[in-house]
Amino acid sequence: MKRIFALLICLLFATSAFSQDNKGFFGRLKNAFVVHDTVYIYVNQNNNDSIVDEDDEDEDDEESDERSEGIPVPIDTLNTHDMFQKVVLFDNGTWLYYNIDRSFIPYTMDSDHWITEQVHSYNDIALNDLPESVVLHLVDSIHGYCIPHPGPITSQYKYRWKRAHKGIDIGLYTGDAIYAAFDGIVRAALPVNMTGGYGNVLVIRHLNGLETYYGHLSRFIVKSGDLVKAGELIGYGGSTGRSTGPHLHFETRYMGQAFDPERIFDFESGTLRSEEFVLNKHYFSINSHYGQTDEQSLAASKKKPSEPKSAKAKQQGKKTYHTVRKGENLSKIAKRYGTTVSNICKLNGIKANKALRVGQKLRVK
Repeated sequence: MKRIFALLICLLFATSAFSQDNKGFFGRLKNAFVVHDTVYIYVNQNNNDSIVDEDDEDEDDEESDERSEGIPVPIDTLNTHDMFQKVVLFDNGTWLYYNIDRSFIPYTMDSDHWITEQVHSYNDIALNDLPESVVLHLVDSIHGYCIPHPGPITSQYKYRWKRAHKGIDIGLYTGDAIYAAFDGIVRAALPVNMTGGYGNVLVIRHLNGLETYYGHLSRFIVKSGDLVKAGELIGYGGSTGRSTGPHLHFETRYMGQAFDPERIFDFESGTLRSEEFVLNKHYFSINSHYGQTDEQSLAASKKKPSEPKSAKAKQQGKKTYHTVRKGENLSKIAKRYGTTVSNICKLNGIKANKALRVGQKLRVK
């Protein structure tokens, strides 16, 4: 009796698994394709809403079965030494290479000043050695771009706290995703103990000679020599190194010289300011920033950087606002922007126990 009962259970399972219904196990395997390291199974769906005769439907099923006979089904994918190429394994014991689309990146990019064990690699090139201007092509029909993180700018490219702040700070929460700005090759992926104030940092070299820096990461998921595409996840935000709170320190450099990233990106709208960028030599001055005319930038570049004379002068910078999201409170917002709850309350004329509503705008600096 037990054997008969077990046999009935097996038959029921086999009937379900081998059914020609698209919901059956093998029905789901009929149409599959491989993306990166995952086999995605897609169900056949008939979007024709017209009435179909049952006899015609049976004939179609028989023809579909005949066509599917002998077609190998992908069952797994394996990594290779190339992150853009996988090996696809089929159920009949065969295999093939699967190439993931990528932009062309010349390997000669890693032949000049390619130093992987330190943050900066152009220390032997002086500012005077650079041309007066250079035209940088940022994007084209093949190579795209991406804002590293869609957060607010909490500190700009300027002289700050007795030192030059050669990048911008973008507010975020620890663990927020960080993306590659352009196609390129990871030159350096360094931990806190090798970078000083940068904390965990990534440096990516791009096709046009630019390098972008991503500092204070909680961790990174790429390594030196990896090819990355614009918009590819490369790490997660944090507060490692010399940092007063979670944020992304983002720099743009050419031949080792930093300039204001806001000259390239409109971080508020998440877009490029132009597909082609003329990088003038005087842009490398810490006093030269986006919003100046070339005449103003040139004049500012000749000035020596000076520290603000008073705490009041420090507060005369650009006002910063935050739009309240679901689940946020004043404490979380203050921590994100490196400020205090009492300061936010003072700027907005509210009390610390005030309930916030989603979409509400608060001045934080």
